[in-house]
Amino acid sequence: MSTSTEISAPAGREPTAEVPPPATRPRPARRTDRVAYLFLLPWFAGLLLLTAAPLLGSLYLSFTRFNLLQSPAWNGFGNYVKMFTDDPRYLQSLKVTFIYVALTVPLQLGFALAVAVMLNRPMRGMAWYRSIYYIPSLLGGSVAIAVIWGQLFDDDGVLNAFLAFFGVGGRSWISNPDTALYTLVLLNIWQFGSPMVIFLAGLKQIPQELYDAASVDGANAWRRFWSVTVPLLTPIIFFNVVLQIIQAFQAFTPAYVVSGGSGGPSDSTLFYTLYLYQQGFTNLNMGYASAMAWVLLLIIAIFTLINFGLARRWVYYEDR
Repeated sequence: MSTSTEISAPAGREPTAEVPPPATRPRPARRTDRVAYLFLLPWFAGLLLLTAAPLLGSLYLSFTRFNLLQSPAWNGFGNYVKMFTDDPRYLQSLKVTFIYVALTVPLQLGFALAVAVMLNRPMRGMAWYRSIYYIPSLLGGSVAIAVIWGQLFDDDGVLNAFLAFFGVGGRSWISNPDTALYTLVLLNIWQFGSPMVIFLAGLKQIPQELYDAASVDGANAWRRFWSVTVPLLTPIIFFNVVLQIIQAFQAFTPAYVVSGGSGGPSDSTLFYTLYLYQQGFTNLNMGYASAMAWVLLLIIAIFTLINFGLARRWVYYEDR
């Protein structure tokens, strides 16, 4: 006779399988976990000390008056209120940056897409062409190229010499408030290599059978581009748009080098990050600069969220 109580399953139903007790990880696996955590420890330390701590410190300083020489004095929302009510140069930096982003992002992506489509065709020596077109992206953000760019558009620069050859009078493109910003826009467009490479990778993923089928239906090259290439490339376009908008809002080096750090002439190249740098390291107004940094973060976050929200209407995914 058995001493244990057995529970019989109801008639017509299979007995319920016994649930095994939770398995414990064997000792070698736990030792492997500890080794993995040990290797990840430098990354966690860097995240906390170099990213999280400065981020929280910046957030605190944004509510203070801090000149790096005295202890921070609590100011509440004073820095944020001053930006939009009592600082015309801040509003000018916002205006310059928005114009720069609005011009550079579509022009650079359009140029990069056109070059990528051209380089996607079978052609002899194509690897050399792709390398040559990518070189500006390797050099474009450097100080040296910004200096050369300034010389190119200066009074006695190459552009004016070229125009003089055709009898056209040049002008000081860099020192003229009406044209200074557009020279920096051209510099940014010139750095089209990175989005071009991403577009090129996306073009390689489009099946050739779709182009063949469109050709059989009588579609010309332009129609194949708009009906086959663009729809299937929308995820890549979306990725590049988000990436380039974030980079454009953080543009700093070209304006700093070309204007000598002043944002001139007449604040026509006063980028947001350049004015933030002036406030923090020239005027020693670190609390105000920290507040500007958080506003910039908020602006970029809003634009990114808007892009993701609009993406549902125009980005095409094959698995949906």
